[in-house]
Amino acid sequence: MEGLSGFLLAAVALAGSPGPATLSLAASGAAFGVRRVAGYLVGIGVGMVAVMAITASGVIGLMLALPGVAPVVTVAAAAYFLWLAWRIAMAPPLTEGNAQRQPPSFGAGFTLSLINPKGYAAMAALFSSFVLLRDRVTADAVAKIAVLTVVITAVNVLWLISGAALTRFFRDPRTNRIVNVAFAILLLASVVLAVTAA
Repeated sequence: MEGLSGFLLAAVALAGSPGPATLSLAASGAAFGVRRVAGYLVGIGVGMVAVMAITASGVIGLMLALPGVAPVVTVAAAAYFLWLAWRIAMAPPLTEGNAQRQPPSFGAGFTLSLINPKGYAAMAALFSSFVLLRDRVTADAVAKIAVLTVVITAVNVLWLISGAALTRFFRDPRTNRIVNVAFAILLLASVVLAVTAA
């Protein structure tokens, strides 16, 4: 496979940098622990496979080229990320009814991936900048999706575990609020950066 080393380096850099998915995984890991967020992690991964397939097929480019579609998608994505940031910022300390609190679901992770502007921008850059299997378009796309799935899964697990390491800060109400609000602000900032860079 030609170009694999460069593709891997770029994939790790793009997938591993702070973004809506990685930051929400860290925040969820801190608030609920690794085991309770497993479904959300899987949802993000499956959603990213869908994003890769959509990007590789060119469907997203055709869809956004239709008049009036891009603003609707932008508003819907912005509303979802504002809601997600609000939930993170307002999450109570772990000592307050932790057993009753519901961790984010598989569906929430899947939806986040599908509307994540950073995901589409990163996949478009990776799919258009590298060739792993020359003169074999379908095999090249499948190889990229396979490699990226492994990289994204590994990176997301690391973000989740890193967030879970912060759990002790979520037991003090004041520190919990500070950390939650910081995660929410970082989440919104990462969306703004992804949209402006795209």
